[in-house]
Formats: sequence, C-alpha cells, structure tokens
Amino acid sequence: MTRRRSSGGVAAASWLTTYSDLVTLLLCFFVLLYSFSAIDVVKFRRFIASFQGAGVLDGGTTPDTAIVMPEENPNEVATEQLGPFWADAGQMLTHVEAYLESQGIEAEVRAFREETGVLLELQDRVLFDSGQAALRQDGLALLSKLVTLFSQMPNEIAVEGHTDNVPITTPEYPSNWELSAARSARVVRYFVEIHGLTPERFSAVGYGEFRPVDSNVTAEGRSRNRRVVFVIRGI
Repeated sequence: MTRRRSSGGVAAASWLTTYSDLVTLLLCFFVLLYSFSAIDVVKFRRFIASFQGAGVLDGGTTPDTAIVMPEENPNEVATEQLGPFWADAGQMLTHVEAYLESQGIEAEVRAFREETGVLLELQDRVLFDSGQAALRQDGLALLSKLVTLFSQMPNEIAVEGHTDNVPITTPEYPSNWELSAARSARVVRYFVEIHGLTPERFSAVGYGEFRPVDSNVTAEGRSRNRRVVFVIRGI
C-alpha cells in the first residue's frame, strides 16, 4: 500500500514537471512575439548582420536575409496634419501668397489676414462689367487659377460682394444689394457647377455699399470699394 502511494506520487510529480516546462516554453514564445512586434530596427539590422560575417560570427555563407525597410517621403503630409495646418491662419496665408506668386496673379489678388481667417480681395472690374453680374472672360481665367488653391484646402469659403454707394436701378438689379449678392452667387456657382468643388464649403453674401474700405467721395475710393472678397475661414 505504501509502495503504491509512493510510486503514484512520483508519476504525478513527473507529469507536473513536463507540464510546467510546456507552460514556460509557451511564455517564452509569446514574449518573443511581443518583442518582435516592437522591434528596434537598428538592433535588428545588427542582429542580421552578425549572421552575415559582419558581427560576432565570421566567415561562411548565409542566405540573403537583407530586409528592405520602407523609406519615408518628406514631401508627404500626414492626414492628421492637414487639419492643424489649415487651421493656422499664419501658415495658410504664407501658403496662399506663395501660390498666388507662382501663378503670377499676386497683383490682381490681394491676400491678407484678419480675425475671420485669410482674405483674398479682387477688384470688381477684373471679374465684371459695370452694373453687371456676368463673369468676364479674363475674370474666368483668373478664377480658374484659384480652383486648384481652393481644392487643396478643407476650409469653408464665404464669397462677399461689395459695391460703392452709387445708386443702381435696373429691372434686374433694383439696388446695390441685389447686384452684390448676384455677383457673389455667380462666383460660387462657377466653382461648384463648373469645377465641382464641394457646395457645402461655399456661401454667397451681398453687402452692397455698406462695408466700404475707403471713402466713396473719390473715384479711387469708390473703385476700391467695388470688390469681391473670399473669406477662407479657419477650421
């Protein structure tokens, strides 16, 4: 009886030893898997080189174990960086000014920064004939160069129409309100309907004569007040 109990205890102890060895091996295996998931590239390359006669093991031939690592593209902008970039009015203004200069239109399109964001200002004579809201051909050519710029950014853009204080009374435009609103709406339709930019990003506003930037007493002042302004809002 005593002998039988003793041999049974020895058998049980041997089984537990084998089982514990198996568990230890599995633990080591998963630790290795984890370490490879967070591997240090430099150390791993040194490890591979050691098997190619360049490290602790010299001589002999080994299979080609070179690893091709993906190279980073410095010109590639990460998606998560787009938001912060276009939210920074200072960075956006620098980008806009560089683009206008590259297109040779910095004289026709004035860019500056205000609290609402980055503003682009065009004199109305560039886009429209006097008292009209139909876009001129040379105005279309200028707007087409802004399409690429606006398609790069996710920002909302308000197009503002402004006039001087000279009254207008026509069947189509009974006041400067209607004229300025029609002009801004025509510009928005050009970007959305002709070039397919996202309509939700655009709004058309007509301020008429009531937000002048200069005096309406002189011809030069009235000319400055007749303008179309693109307000690129921060995100």
